[in-house]
Amino acid sequence: MKFENVLADINGFGRFQIMIIVISFIGRFTLPCHFMLNNFIAAVPSHHCDISSLDDVGIFMNLSQTERLLVTIPVQQDGTPSSCQMFQEPQYHLLFNTSHITDARKVPCQNGWVYDNTTFKSTLTSEWDLVCDRRGKNKATATIFFVGVMFGAMAFGSLSDRYGRRIMLLVSYVSGMVFAVASAFSTSYVMFMVLRFLTGFCITGIVIVSAVLSVEWVDIEHRKIVGVIDSLSWTFGNTVFSLIAYFVNDWRRLIISVTLPLILAIFTWRWMPESARWLIANGKLEQAQMYLKNCANMNRTEESIHTLEIETLSTIVTTEKRDRTYSYLDLIRTPEMRKLALRTGILWFCVATTFYGISFKITGFGLNIYLTQFTYALIELPAKLAVLYLLEKIGRRHTMVGTLLMAAICLGINIVIPKEMSVATTVVAIIGKGFSSASFATLVLYSSELYPTVVRQNGMGYNSFMARFGVAVAPMILLLDEVWTELPQVIFCFVAVLGGIVARTLSETRNRCLPETIEDIEQKQ
Repeated sequence: MKFENVLADINGFGRFQIMIIVISFIGRFTLPCHFMLNNFIAAVPSHHCDISSLDDVGIFMNLSQTERLLVTIPVQQDGTPSSCQMFQEPQYHLLFNTSHITDARKVPCQNGWVYDNTTFKSTLTSEWDLVCDRRGKNKATATIFFVGVMFGAMAFGSLSDRYGRRIMLLVSYVSGMVFAVASAFSTSYVMFMVLRFLTGFCITGIVIVSAVLSVEWVDIEHRKIVGVIDSLSWTFGNTVFSLIAYFVNDWRRLIISVTLPLILAIFTWRWMPESARWLIANGKLEQAQMYLKNCANMNRTEESIHTLEIETLSTIVTTEKRDRTYSYLDLIRTPEMRKLALRTGILWFCVATTFYGISFKITGFGLNIYLTQFTYALIELPAKLAVLYLLEKIGRRHTMVGTLLMAAICLGINIVIPKEMSVATTVVAIIGKGFSSASFATLVLYSSELYPTVVRQNGMGYNSFMARFGVAVAPMILLLDEVWTELPQVIFCFVAVLGGIVARTLSETRNRCLPETIEDIEQKQ
């Protein structure tokens, strides 16, 4: 007997399932905010060397601010003051001949920097001077968060397969909120990095646990809808985040603002049920029966409660030992599981690297960064609604392959478009963001359908680890623009193509029952 037969009797998409989706939606709101947080808290305002120490030097003190900058700061090719250099001595002759190119010796900024506070009141960059030769430390603030997410995915994936989805969801809510709020009170760069790592480690449990919980409680017909709705919570969060960031332009207050919704998530957790699939697979039949009866009552299918006998539930998983503890080693213990883990791991790495490679680049298009972030978020809505249609019409695999290849094409087009055509590059980048978003929406549902119940959370934890590894690498790839301006785009394009090739090797899961055991995977081949 399959679990899908039980769901069919008690309504696999009723008020009970809608309750789970709503609770998950609330908890997931804060995730995209934290994942995109560095676009704003680590933004680099316009800056130049601090020349205030020269205020009491002879002629200099009688000059206007514009004149002071002219004689102390070299001018770049685009006519703006240099961000990282200053003249060793003031060049007063430039006051009379601004077109003269001086050969005066230039030195790195000696007394720190002055930042333009027009857009941002305070950022990590201005707080700890993460510019010029410290630019790598700025990018590292994003990388360390996603390294935390990477290891957290492995930890929560394993723990939720061992101790249950529901309790680990609460642990993720509480610990993620505590460390995130604490990071807003950091007094040093090192302290912030440590707390940001711990925030990423803890908060990632929300996405992998809630995604699996939602899929495990719905019938085959509505799995795609649940997958897309879960994905739309990211779109909603990203859209609102750009508005929050616009009004809260201090990095400390912004972190607190996007973390506070977790209080509501903790409050609503009390109504979140445990996965009946997980309970049955682990031999906890009485608890599974209780949740299934609650589902039947809420969905108004009380007449089917008599079918939810312990003896009936015990026949759902009979091919593997129930009291066995599963681990990540089970993903590579058998040949078909090994192939599945390798393919999905590469695919998650490619999709995440492409998606965040595009998402982290919100400057250089000639648009206000808030507007770029808002547009990037908004394009996800039609993209994900299109996925809902495509998942049914052409299946998971073809949707996965198609969206990745289209994202690669957009990245390729932007490599050859002249940067002077800012409108064209912006439009293509937004379209590429839409396709990469569609590929991510497809991937979460697709992967949860490929893995069997007994190791599904382990599988999603491993996949999330690979994805966050890709996300952690993305900011470092963006630094390669110092070697060649288009090199990051070329790498992201290649990665998207590789993902499309790997996706082509996976099996289709449309209209198929979820595998319950590892044996189901081995026999399917």
